[in-house]
Amino acid sequence: MTDLNLTFAPLLPWPLLAALALLATMALILGATLGQRATLFRAFALALALAAMTDPSLVREKRDPQKSVVAVVLDRSESQNFGARAQQTEEARKGLEAALAKFGDVETRVVSVTNDASGNDGTKLFGALEQALKDVPPERVGAALLVTDGVVHDIPAKAEALGFRAPVHALITGREGERDRRIELVEAPRFGIVGKEQTVRARVVDTGGDGARAPITVRRDGEQLPTYSPVPGDVVNIPVKITHGGANIVELEVPPAPGEITLADNKAVLSIEGVRDRLKVLLVSGEPHPGERSWRNLLRADANVELVHFTILRPPEKLDVTPASELSLIAFPTADLFGRKINEFDLIIFDRYSNQTLLPSIYFDNIARFVENGGAFLAAVGPDYATAQGLYYSPLENILPARPEGALYEQPFKARVSKDGEKHPVTRGLPGAKADPPQWGEWFRQVDADVLKGNSILSGARDKPLLVLSHEGKGRVALLLSDQIWLWARGFDGGGPNADLTRRLAHWLMKQPDLEEEALRAQARGRDVTIERQTLKDEAAPVRATAPSGATQQLTLRQSEPGLWRAGLDAKEMGLWRFESDGLTALVNVGPANPREFREVASTTEKLQPLAEATGGTVRRLSKSSDAVTLPRIVEMTDASRYGGADWIGIRQTGASTLVGVETAPLGLGLWAMLALLSVVVTAWAWEGKR
Repeated sequence: MTDLNLTFAPLLPWPLLAALALLATMALILGATLGQRATLFRAFALALALAAMTDPSLVREKRDPQKSVVAVVLDRSESQNFGARAQQTEEARKGLEAALAKFGDVETRVVSVTNDASGNDGTKLFGALEQALKDVPPERVGAALLVTDGVVHDIPAKAEALGFRAPVHALITGREGERDRRIELVEAPRFGIVGKEQTVRARVVDTGGDGARAPITVRRDGEQLPTYSPVPGDVVNIPVKITHGGANIVELEVPPAPGEITLADNKAVLSIEGVRDRLKVLLVSGEPHPGERSWRNLLRADANVELVHFTILRPPEKLDVTPASELSLIAFPTADLFGRKINEFDLIIFDRYSNQTLLPSIYFDNIARFVENGGAFLAAVGPDYATAQGLYYSPLENILPARPEGALYEQPFKARVSKDGEKHPVTRGLPGAKADPPQWGEWFRQVDADVLKGNSILSGARDKPLLVLSHEGKGRVALLLSDQIWLWARGFDGGGPNADLTRRLAHWLMKQPDLEEEALRAQARGRDVTIERQTLKDEAAPVRATAPSGATQQLTLRQSEPGLWRAGLDAKEMGLWRFESDGLTALVNVGPANPREFREVASTTEKLQPLAEATGGTVRRLSKSSDAVTLPRIVEMTDASRYGGADWIGIRQTGASTLVGVETAPLGLGLWAMLALLSVVVTAWAWEGKR
């Protein structure tokens, strides 16, 4: 391919050349007016001189023609898996590639688009189109062919934003008039206070439906809640009580409609993180002692703890004539604390409180019922626990996990994490525990006791139980068989993990999910799901995983640290996954609660119509009545305002080329130009010499 052009490279600026031409013209006009001979020869000579100063040249360019680039963008997002859409997309790809291959001047670029890992970005075809054409000059783009269901989430507002001037054609998969019913979250709270209700706002959308009411089934952590039946399109308020700390998984589900294209969007899942309001703690100290202040300071240091603290200043066995009113600021309100208001507390702590006559037996019964009904009780006992006046010999006997043996060890010892304690989340990984002996300060007193139930997670003098935890009914009990944990808090002999241990202990008593000794948990990051089994057993049973579609698989867990077993899963499906092992269940939602990809799944020609028409392109369905694909004819065209008809689509014939060489031939320089100018001057001089 060769182009021939005339170019100029003036030796003087164009304004100066124009001025010289004007002067020459005026001189010639004057000469003609005076009747001078050879005026025409002078004009020709001046014209040649001025032309030479423009340095004219003939330029011949050698170009290689370039192919027009046609981008074929295939939508392979999750919504394209419904019905026969995936098959239609593949058939369209093969047909388009075959048709475009027949044109010798067309380069085809095929790009497939999937959802991102979160699934909340929707279908982004135009971002992929931009990437596919980023190394192509705009003038080489012949067309963009999109094979999609029509639900695209990054459609440019204007055709100019595409960066090229070529038609965009959309070939729509699916069928016209598809029906889809889905549940849509309007407002989904992320956090809620334990024991309080949060409101989830949702609506049913029934595309292609008849407007009949559709029931919404509500579940919280798998537990059935009341059902609602709104009219499609109406927003319904659904109250959900937050029952525990951590993730509360809420499922909303509507039944399938007749002829519905997919059930993937009939369920919406959200996770509401349960957080506790201020923890209300009742601390009762049996008598003043060095460790009393450490418990009080520890609890008061936590802004989320509301502490009520009473100290028994004078035990009943201490007789003197001093009136009780002069020994305390206020009377001990036993009837209020252990009667009418006991259920207002989350945790009751007895610090060196013995079975004194101050509390009648009925109040100990109330404490036992408080625990059975879900409350938490912590007893840090002293020497009295080894005697008949100890708490064990009271109505609390039924909830205390260790029976005193009558002995009291008063000797130096270091607390050690027991075998069960190595697996228990309360004591696993305590700083300094792995050293032998532990890098903790010594204690000097411990009550000898025999564990009746629960787990001993710390051992002390003579390897006897030191800290015992147990479940009682719906509640929990912790028993610390020494009153000297305060030595760690004071830093004696190097101190110890006082803050870590007591904080974990309080959270375990409050049923913090990450401190359960027997638990199955699942966490999703994108499509990567980590399954974690916490257990005190020597082995962890396999986990049965159930996908949102109902497909199941078995996962084998591997121990990562004592008491903790893990497995990984690459979740191919978005939605609610269920994991089961040893009677435990964990739920996790893969992807967002209300995925953008599934908010609209009925195929449509309307969304891409404005952009396609603005570029001269067309939007048409690949299938009319059946799932069979009918492709339009592809025609090459020069620039036009419309690139499509009833059964054909056009691609722009760009005519682009690449410059490979240039040949230049100067016209105003060289020997022949000088001879031409000299001959004209000599001819004019000779003509004037004739008289």
